[in-house]
Amino acid sequence: SDRKYPNDPIRASLEIVAAGTMLFDQIWLGSYMSGGVGFTQYATAAYTDNILDDYTSYGVDYIKKKHGGIGKAKATQEVVNDIATEVNLYGMEQYEEFPTALES
Repeated sequence: SDRKYPNDPIRASLEIVAAGTMLFDQIWLGSYMSGGVGFTQYATAAYTDNILDDYTSYGVDYIKKKHGGIGKAKATQEVVNDIATEVNLYGMEQYEEFPTALES
């Protein structure tokens, strides 16, 4: 995925997450949990939706604005907490504005 999108770390990361989610969904949930009969469609939204794209893009924009860019932030727990808190607050604000966001 990094080779396919070398200049877009957001897209590269999301492609990896999508592949992992798809494999987990198809193998674990599809085969083990339900015997492979139709159950796998429920999690399709996890890897075909753009909500995760929005949250990830917001996080990268925040890192660029507040910490100077990806790879330039100080490697401290305080910085990790700052970024995680900001992105989580953004997610909660989006959920308050669009309550059905978690259902898509």
